Amino acid sequence: MNARVPFARMNGIGNEILVVDMRGRKDRVMPQAAIALDAEPATNFDQIMAVYDPRTPGTHNYIEILNADGSFAQACGNGTRCVVAALAAETGQKVFSFETVAGILNAQEHEDGLISVDLGMPRFGWQDIPLSEEFRDTRMIELQVGPIDAPVLHSPSVASMGNPHAIFWVDSDVWSYDLDRFGPLLENHPIFPERANITIAQVTSHDAMSIRTWERGAGLTLACGSAACAAAVSAARTRRTGRTVTVTAPSGGRLLIEWRDDDHVIMTGPAEWEFSGMLDPATGAWERDVEGAA
Repeated sequence: MNARVPFARMNGIGNEILVVDMRGRKDRVMPQAAIALDAEPATNFDQIMAVYDPRTPGTHNYIEILNADGSFAQACGNGTRCVVAALAAETGQKVFSFETVAGILNAQEHEDGLISVDLGMPRFGWQDIPLSEEFRDTRMIELQVGPIDAPVLHSPSVASMGNPHAIFWVDSDVWSYDLDRFGPLLENHPIFPERANITIAQVTSHDAMSIRTWERGAGLTLACGSAACAAAVSAARTRRTGRTVTVTAPSGGRLLIEWRDDDHVIMTGPAEWEFSGMLDPATGAWERDVEGAA
């Protein structure tokens, strides 16, 4: 078996993604390979989307997701759009059904090139997120940053979009908060036994909001699709917005999030190809395709 496999470096509104083609193989992209790839400036990433042969009848592929620190993730909406764009360009197919550890994701590339992903139904039960202690109302839990009498951030909404999220609501610009300092502390707070994605969200109108996210296992990112979905449904739950909202990421890119009446969350946005190459899924050693060279 050839040690190296094809990969593409792509991005979903700035969320840096490596799509790795593991179809026809029994081995896996290893955590040490992910760490090595992230250490390289040309291949550093937020998530790896490793695409395998299907495991379940009726699905097109199985996707395993790795974070930059080598840990495994349950969901990545922006990465799923990148997978759709890559496979659609290869096959001409427009509609896909992917299996992940978090469940089945259905996705479609539209005629205008935008891609919609059905991320399923959000979960709000404290044990489903999960939290380490019971909160009957997860629209607002007791958690804060800063002094007790003057917290910098407090009372986040929490939800699961296949992975755990905490959303702190702010009235001022999301850039005015030192997320790179307290993001790691909140990600690893004891209230989150599986760690959590930490988002600062500012609602700017009944159908628009801006966010910044510290991603579990990846750190500060220019975009996070599942965080955009978690923020959108939490904003609707707390009556800050309606059920359809445009979410602006730190990259300036925008995602349209629709929380449908059937409880499914649909995320629509673009995906962009950067370059392709070959990599060793065991070690992370890689080379860039000649046609993609600068």
